[in-house]
Amino acid sequence: MEYKPTIGLEIHAELKTQTKMFCGCLNDPDEKLPNVNICPICMGYPGTLPVINKEAVKEVLRLGLALGGELADYSRFDRKNYFYPDLPKGYQISQFEYPFVRGGSLNGVKINHIHLEEDAGKLIHEKDSTLVDFNRAGVPLMELVTEPDIFSAEQARLFAEELRLLLRYLSASSADMEKGQMRVEANISISDEEKLGTKVEVKNLNSLKAVERAINYEIKRQAELLGKGKKIVQETRGWDEDKQKTFSQRGKEEAHDYRYFPEPDLPPLKISEIEDFKNLGATIPELPWQKRERLSKEYGVRDDLVNNFVNSPELANFFEEVVSEVEANEGTEAKKKIIELTINYLTSDLAGLMKEKLLNFEDLRVTPENFADLIEMVMENKISSRAAKDVLRQMVETGAEPNVVVREKSLEQTSDEGEIEIVAKKIIEQNLKAAEDYKKGGENAIQFLVGQLMKETRGKSNPQKAKEILEKLLKS
Repeated sequence: MEYKPTIGLEIHAELKTQTKMFCGCLNDPDEKLPNVNICPICMGYPGTLPVINKEAVKEVLRLGLALGGELADYSRFDRKNYFYPDLPKGYQISQFEYPFVRGGSLNGVKINHIHLEEDAGKLIHEKDSTLVDFNRAGVPLMELVTEPDIFSAEQARLFAEELRLLLRYLSASSADMEKGQMRVEANISISDEEKLGTKVEVKNLNSLKAVERAINYEIKRQAELLGKGKKIVQETRGWDEDKQKTFSQRGKEEAHDYRYFPEPDLPPLKISEIEDFKNLGATIPELPWQKRERLSKEYGVRDDLVNNFVNSPELANFFEEVVSEVEANEGTEAKKKIIELTINYLTSDLAGLMKEKLLNFEDLRVTPENFADLIEMVMENKISSRAAKDVLRQMVETGAEPNVVVREKSLEQTSDEGEIEIVAKKIIEQNLKAAEDYKKGGENAIQFLVGQLMKETRGKSNPQKAKEILEKLLKS
């Protein structure tokens, strides 16, 4: 029997603020020593009073604007009561009735709401004991809840991927899932009817692959149960990465189990009256989907490459700076060729060198201006494409300007027919079989001979001129 899956996501992301949500402790996800970024407030000592982190609220509101959501005018915090070793207060300051954002959408998926809360600590399980590190306790934690508007595991993964990218564009969160800075929980049900089936929640999925695999597994598990005439139990399940399967954790809690009530130590917020929140729209940068559309329209970047640029803003910025530098000296008719060359050398040659040298754009010694000079040299046939690769390597390794490398290594491309013809005769004599193959109609042979000539001249000969001379010699 065919079952229709229905999926809703709850996604938590730690916000990249300087301090924690309700105190002045450092918000440092890279801290290695346990229990150093703590104070009486985030540890829940009696008599302490929390203070709202304005920057954290601002980041949630900016996210709401980017998603086209409705920002609350009135909002407040609530206490969510439960007991767990990593929750020092015995409750979590969260939001229930009055979240900061309602509505909006992303990738065609409707958003229910976005609210703000504090993170819990971290449990470290050892062989005979469990330790608690409270450095993370009190870190600002955004929670985005979708509508049950997702119908496949792939769609869920793509949504989470786009949200992670958006958070990074807004500089709201690093959203590093390996470090737990973004965690996904999936509510999954299947049904062969119009009404929804019994919901099962799979918690703390910490990679995009895990999101897709866990949902697919859970859809299959539920379908097998229904196929045997059994009922789905509403529960919370975990994901076992090693076994690639979900496992039961506990019965699913309802809102009343948490005994929500208004946080008495924090005042309600009237958003429209807070000066810092009045012009947030001006702080929204170009968003991922806007960049995709613009790069396609303005530069004609192919669909299979545009995501490379969108997923790496540093790469996109470098690309646009290079193209603008070259265009300053070229007519519009050369724009397409400039873009093609720039993309080719950026995404293959430069990317390969950066991977080889373990470099990112912050460490790169090649400036967009120097890269543009290299592209101009290729455009104007001053150097061959083979020589350009060697020049680029020197630029990456030494930071030298391309014209300096070309001059010092004598890599200028020559179109001098006399020079090329001397080498061409030598290549033909050394490769008589290839020469005979060409005379018999083997077109591939000429490419081989051109390659040998370019190798002999260390890329200095104009390849088109080399081909013409070789063909003339072989036909004479």
